[in-house]
Amino acid sequence: MTNSEIMTTALVSMLYFSGNFEKGRNFLAGRGYIKKMLSKSRFNRRIRAIGESVWLSLFRLFVEISKRNNLRDYIIDSFPIPVCDNIRISRCKIYNTQDHRSCVASKRRYFFGLRVHMLVTKTGLPVEFLLAPGGCNDCRVLKQFQLDIPENSFVFADKSYNDCSFEDIVSEALNVSILPQRKKNSKRAFSGATEFIQKVTRKRIETTFS
Repeated sequence: MTNSEIMTTALVSMLYFSGNFEKGRNFLAGRGYIKKMLSKSRFNRRIRAIGESVWLSLFRLFVEISKRNNLRDYIIDSFPIPVCDNIRISRCKIYNTQDHRSCVASKRRYFFGLRVHMLVTKTGLPVEFLLAPGGCNDCRVLKQFQLDIPENSFVFADKSYNDCSFEDIVSEALNVSILPQRKKNSKRAFSGATEFIQKVTRKRIETTFS
């Protein structure tokens, strides 16, 4: 099998079989799409031998296609990757610093681990992502994004991404508008129409995370 066939099998498994490589292998081999399918153990060794730079190049290609088909509306948010929950934090060996401790407010759940901060198009296609410690401030992570998106674009975000000074810098330097949901006591509140658009548009990223 070529590297392109290995990567195709992996992508099909992620998209249609919830990341189950065995089901992806059986589907592509059974339907005759890939005639010389490797065994399970050999496939696992081959896929891990493909360098990170190759995957990132493929991701950038998908990103360019996504941006061409997008209407200049983007969404940014984060989701947790727990290594262990609060009850086992004292025994956690992979991530054991306070930077990696965070809370999922909606579930009232503490965890040790990472957060994936992701910028997606309005239709939910990933454009850029960053891995950060679970306890890292969202605004600090936002400043690490390249924001390589077209001019006059809008980036919708939740309340945790509020940083008025950074919004002004991005608007002046990149001609991109960052529109996070404002807190009730904000001095730079948006109009009711803008708040409605923010609320409706931001829901799409939750499906992307799922």
